[in-house]
Amino acid sequence: MNRYFTEIAFLGTDFFGWQTQPNETNIQDTITASLQQILQKPNLNIMGCGRTDTGVHASQFYFHFDCDVPLKDIKKLIYKLNRMLPSSVSVKRILEVDKNLHARFAAISRTYQYHINYNKDPFLSLVSWQHNRSLEVEKMNQAAALLLQYSDFSAFSKTGGDNRTSLCRISHAHWHKNEDRLLFTITADRFLRNMVRAIVGTLIEIGLGNLELEDFKKIIESQSRSKAGTSVPAKGLFLTAVKYKDIND
Repeated sequence: MNRYFTEIAFLGTDFFGWQTQPNETNIQDTITASLQQILQKPNLNIMGCGRTDTGVHASQFYFHFDCDVPLKDIKKLIYKLNRMLPSSVSVKRILEVDKNLHARFAAISRTYQYHINYNKDPFLSLVSWQHNRSLEVEKMNQAAALLLQYSDFSAFSKTGGDNRTSLCRISHAHWHKNEDRLLFTITADRFLRNMVRAIVGTLIEIGLGNLELEDFKKIIESQSRSKAGTSVPAKGLFLTAVKYKDIND
């Protein structure tokens, strides 16, 4: 079998996330159907580097698939896929890799970004959350830095999620303000379901002055989702980078 990694980008607005779900439009099934048709492989399946929630976007996402014959013209396959897939999904490249390289389990880090805009902008309405209240960004960054001191993030995990473990290693978490926009970037080896949106929602409470830094520590240490803030809307969240040891951008 020959294994291929495929890099894609997608606008998640019209999808119920990445993962296959019965009776719901999802990215995994949409791409699988196109690949099966083009390659004439009805049993072909794809495995994503993770799963994104309904409405979440990705500027970089990988999946792998196996094929019993080598692909002769990868450029042509990319062209056909992009012609067949909806405009909200783009195939960037397809790479042949070692047959043991797994799109999900071989990833060494993932980076998400959350976009906030202060002013109403119709061009950002699908990819950013409008938030009109003033926020103390410096204080939010102080709280974000505390995330690097912990490893158990149960407090920010969706209740009832099927996480095998709640342990994650966060290596970067920072807010950047640029005129009327605010961007949060976070990198970790793995993320729990709904984790980033819950962290952002809790940090917003810090920025509004509703929580103090000591409160933020207690929330993390409580390991209780009910103690943390409300999850922010999915539309502002992007998966922006997935890193592998053996794959270069």
